[in-house]
Amino acid sequence: MDSTSSATFTATFSATTPLRTAIVGASGYVGAELLAILANHSAVEVVGLFGSSRKAEEGAPTAADLFPRFEGLPIGMLRVEPFELAAVKALELDAIFLATPHELSHDVAHALVDAGIIVFDLSAAFRLSDRVTFEKNYGFAHEHGSLLTEAVYGLAEFHAARIADARIVAVPGCYPTASILAIRPLVEAGLVDLTRPAIVDATSGVSGAGRKAEVKSLFCEVSMQAYGVFKHRHRPEIAEHAGIATIFTPHLGCFDRGILATIHLELKPGSTELDVRAAFERAYTNRPFVRVLKAGRWPSIASVERSNFCDIGFALEQGEPGPHLIVESAIDNLVKGAAGQAVQCMNIRFGLEETAGFLAPGAFLVTGTAVGGAT
Repeated sequence: MDSTSSATFTATFSATTPLRTAIVGASGYVGAELLAILANHSAVEVVGLFGSSRKAEEGAPTAADLFPRFEGLPIGMLRVEPFELAAVKALELDAIFLATPHELSHDVAHALVDAGIIVFDLSAAFRLSDRVTFEKNYGFAHEHGSLLTEAVYGLAEFHAARIADARIVAVPGCYPTASILAIRPLVEAGLVDLTRPAIVDATSGVSGAGRKAEVKSLFCEVSMQAYGVFKHRHRPEIAEHAGIATIFTPHLGCFDRGILATIHLELKPGSTELDVRAAFERAYTNRPFVRVLKAGRWPSIASVERSNFCDIGFALEQGEPGPHLIVESAIDNLVKGAAGQAVQCMNIRFGLEETAGFLAPGAFLVTGTAVGGAT
């Protein structure tokens, strides 16, 4: 496993010329989170905002028009323009964030990479290594096999060294992030019985469905329920990058943001809680955004909301033929599950402090100002 930073929350980077960045998909929830994080990043200048589906005749609202929390801030005055590849290239960018539909990322990423722009793709267009699996799950053929092979899966806790040299980073999905961080260290430690699948039951806030009008997402309609049973697109992503066959059941929760995943694993005979904790400590001791909780403590969405943290808790019960382990992980789906993870990867790629741009623990964002305390 790669390690590139300490757990400090003090950004040490300084530069006379900040990184020139742009966001495509800036009118969505993830785009807004990206803008909020980058606005607090001393080494970054956001020079362009684009709407992935916005048409020229619809005009170009400001970020504050779309998200009033940016009112009165310099970033709030940036206009969200219709996406045009030529306009993006003209900005002479160092990096671009694609918070876009899979099809759009697939179609434009190669042109952006060829233009010398480092691409952080938050869609699923480059997350799966197998083109047949991709087409089966996403409904269209992948036509950029060489770029798919080149893309680095952006789970920073495991791929930091490769991210540091990448031209394109495939930022992981929200459910896979919560699941893989809880499973992979145990698989790599050889503790898991790989003849039995990991069982992942995870619940996401409504923001995971995106900022679009759907009946099931309406205030009076939303309800705790399963969906995508046996066929959710994140299932093969979890299996590939966690290293174990997976049965994944996602649920819609009656809250706005966050993911809580409960994972069941069958361990090899003789495995103990001490072995499990040692595996997590080997993986995450020097990683700033993963917190393995003390015995008896369990993750909650409230503890990670609006942060880039993943909290992990676990308990083991001895049985036959081997122990049964329950692992729980919690993340904010819009931050560690999307925008925050993308910025974390950007920091690594450009040699910045991995935590640069993120607020200290216990702080939150109020109209662009870091304020101590909790919401």
